[in-house]
Amino acid sequence: MINSLLFISIAPVLIIASYINYRDRYEKEPLSILLKALFTGVLIVLPVVIIEYVLSLFSRNLEGLSDAAYTAFIVAGFTEEGMKYLAFYMFFWKNKNFNEKFDGIVYAVFIALGFAAVENILYVITGGFGVGILRAVTAVPAHALFGIMMGYYFGLARFNPKHQSAYLVFAFILPFVSHGLYDFLLMGNTQFLIIAFIPVFIYFWINGFQKISKLSDASIFKTGISDDRDTSEDNNV
Repeated sequence: MINSLLFISIAPVLIIASYINYRDRYEKEPLSILLKALFTGVLIVLPVVIIEYVLSLFSRNLEGLSDAAYTAFIVAGFTEEGMKYLAFYMFFWKNKNFNEKFDGIVYAVFIALGFAAVENILYVITGGFGVGILRAVTAVPAHALFGIMMGYYFGLARFNPKHQSAYLVFAFILPFVSHGLYDFLLMGNTQFLIIAFIPVFIYFWINGFQKISKLSDASIFKTGISDDRDTSEDNNV
């Protein structure tokens, strides 16, 4: 039983990681770097748990949608995306292997998947097989999609010095807000918010694939493609 739960917990992480690595088709990252990114995501779980616990103490007097909004945006969104952002910036921003824009997506998604793997195991072991199936198509992909947003703008920032500061802000703000919105729509516990969740999540998927395609197709290692380092690739926020 435990083995089955572990499998359903890890399977979506491995599938998404394999897909992202596949899309990095023109100049793949070393396996050591991919494992480092995954392990970095695992390591940030502990500080995230501590910070979220402290922040949750301030929500004791909140109720209803106010409580849901605070928990979704501040406790979860701000803390989790903030720690992923710091992990990326500290360990991968100046890495010599970060030599094209798509690498930003690779590193950010692998960090997110490392975090998602631990989180998913904890939820599925306590919640059971049904929780595992549900999270396999929602929570785990969501972490990856937020990672795509973050990595996309890290990639633009790395190779667009003129707009670097703005892109670095986008690399945090957009995943943070998107993560908060995702959680709020689910935590709000109203029929309207649950219905609204569906098109919002579909948008996250579409937007994520657009960002993957844009930076993958623009690889400087693809024959005939030059690295335009001052493009306006942030049109699809």
